[in-house]
Amino acid sequence: MADLVRFIQDLPKAELHLHIEGTLEPELCLALAARNKVELRFRSIEELRAAYRFRNLQDFLDLYYQNTGALRRAQDFHDLTRAYLDKAHRQAVRHAEIFFDPQAHTRRGVAFAEVIDGIQRAREEAQKRLGISSLLILCFLRDLSAESAMEALEQALPYRDRIVGVGLDSAEIGHPPAKFKDVFARARREGFRVVAHAGEEGPPAYIWGALDELQVARIDHGVRSLEDEALVKRLVADKVPLTVCPLSNLRLQVVSDLALHPLRRMMERGLMVTVNSDDPAYFGGYINENYQAVADALGFDASALCALARNSFAASFLDEPTRNRHLAEVDRYAAAALHRG
Repeated sequence: MADLVRFIQDLPKAELHLHIEGTLEPELCLALAARNKVELRFRSIEELRAAYRFRNLQDFLDLYYQNTGALRRAQDFHDLTRAYLDKAHRQAVRHAEIFFDPQAHTRRGVAFAEVIDGIQRAREEAQKRLGISSLLILCFLRDLSAESAMEALEQALPYRDRIVGVGLDSAEIGHPPAKFKDVFARARREGFRVVAHAGEEGPPAYIWGALDELQVARIDHGVRSLEDEALVKRLVADKVPLTVCPLSNLRLQVVSDLALHPLRRMMERGLMVTVNSDDPAYFGGYINENYQAVADALGFDASALCALARNSFAASFLDEPTRNRHLAEVDRYAAAALHRG
């Protein structure tokens, strides 16, 4: 297609792997720090951007948690969420399933209510202003204790009408899914959907653990699944979605070059993969930049990109009529674009 950039720009899509704290752009970070009189070690936008060079996941997390210190009040979380949803809307995102990390804030003395009230207000406004829907997923920090995760779950229970599910993120190595088996069992009993980061830096065994110990509906990342043939067969047979984040994988050295990214092979093997931006303020691009990056590096054409967009809605936690409505929109868009050539 002559204009793949424009095709990607207007392609209807959902985003299923997005950390709201990871959308904190340097400009907003410094503005919030000034508003809240929070001292950061970076004095300028340029100095902060220069720190966005990561050797691995832990390098990134160290900076990520430093910057969350600028978030203090409900208004801060509102402004953060509004900025992301405005950007997502401009990139033809129809629906977003947003991760948030309450433990990263409550352990700093920020009340759970401040976090969720600010996010919720921005979500409701975006639905009315832009027509973009969203769901909220609480993520437990896996490098903290299971007891801390259970406490976060208890804090979430009064807000279960605002939170669709729970997940598991942060430093993967050394923190297998089994550590949180009891927390996830409780979450499932309380009616939450469950997902988990696995197979980003951690081995395929962590993906097995997320499936069997936590009984997740989706695997976040999962790029190491191809290392285990039995696991691939399981994921394909059970139609388990994998929320892949290409630019994140590049910036965190999971792959050294996007041309080496396993996404194409994952699709060829029949895995249900989606493309997402993870922490876009830190990794050089939001969802459309990720679509464009894999199109350029892996030679994806419009049909492959439409397949990824269809997967994004099929793998979502939307109700079936809404999901089908979005899938039909993708199909109409693809048919019209391909007809134009």
